[in-house]
Amino acid sequence: MGWLECCARCLIGAPFASLVATGLCFFGVALFCGCGHEALTGTERLIETYFSKNYQDYEYLIDVIHAFQYVIYGTASFFFLYGALLLAEGFYTTGAVRQIFGDYKTTICGKGLSATVTGGQKGRGSRGHHQAHSLERVCQCLGKWLGHPDKFVGITYALTIVWLLVFACSAVPVYIYFNTWSTCQSIAFPTKTSASIGTLCADARMYGVLPWNAFPGKVCGSNLLSICKTPEFQMTFHLFIAAFVGAAATLVSLLTYMIAATYNFAVLKLMGRGTKF
Repeated sequence: MGWLECCARCLIGAPFASLVATGLCFFGVALFCGCGHEALTGTERLIETYFSKNYQDYEYLIDVIHAFQYVIYGTASFFFLYGALLLAEGFYTTGAVRQIFGDYKTTICGKGLSATVTGGQKGRGSRGHHQAHSLERVCQCLGKWLGHPDKFVGITYALTIVWLLVFACSAVPVYIYFNTWSTCQSIAFPTKTSASIGTLCADARMYGVLPWNAFPGKVCGSNLLSICKTPEFQMTFHLFIAAFVGAAATLVSLLTYMIAATYNFAVLKLMGRGTKF
């Protein structure tokens, strides 16, 4: 078998769904963590500059923001490792499934995975195939390490549910900033509303960002419009939107992982080989 033919056959066993999901996961997590971190920092500046002059009013908010930022660091690290692990699992289970259907069994890694799935190979003792045997042993060791797709499916299901909550929570700051921006638009174009400009306000206390005894806690009229025109507000608003998009991309990648892993695991179970990993 030529080198090009071997590479072409190896590409047959590539889990394209897992590859796309991994790229989408890394992109989404990077967007969510990076933009979310900076958006939280921008929110802290806006609160302490315009909505409260007393540090005691927003001291707890700053602690929460810093805690979320540390969680973001851990989330980025976890998803980088877990995404790489799921990609390796995708290679393993896809290779095993395609070996069952005959598309992958002629490659070196296909034979190595087949040995792990079926329990071993016979009749391969020639000295000329020493390099092939070494690669097969690597694939077999990898197969034993990744040989529990049911666990990966269960963990991915649980992680998808958790991330669904994260996705929902990431929509909250977008909603708050959108409401503030809409109020500013009403102030900028007073003909669109019948309310007095002085009564149009953004109240941080209403969303639980500040306690009710915070002063001033809200900004109204032309002062609010001037805040909306600042680069800090515009940047923070768009960063939260980008973080929301990143959370959505990560959720789609987890759903793709889940569907692909469930399909491969179901095929292996139905073929009677899922229990031999």
